[in-house]
Amino acid sequence: MTDELWLWLTFILLGLTTTLPRAGFIVAGNRVSLPPTLQRALRYAPAAALAAIVVPDVLVVGGQLAPLNPKLAGAIAAVVAASLWRNPWLPFVAGMGVLLALQKLLP
Repeated sequence: MTDELWLWLTFILLGLTTTLPRAGFIVAGNRVSLPPTLQRALRYAPAAALAAIVVPDVLVVGGQLAPLNPKLAGAIAAVVAASLWRNPWLPFVAGMGVLLALQKLLP
């Protein structure tokens, strides 16, 4: 086979791989229900996706793992503020306040 044919075959298989699982839920509708354990696990998917995006940015500075840095302190302050109070703005203010203060204080 030519390279172009393999490329198109790869595109088609990737398209089917991403489309079929999503279409299955739409086509099946209410006839199929997920097990309760899987439904409970899927509730944590957004938090897991957010953590996967945020944690590397908080822990890696300049391409190196830096477990002690101002971004981590700001993230911890935001998590503490969010867990103690239900104000949606307070974690933002606490996290940014700690981050900016440590960036000014540390060289």
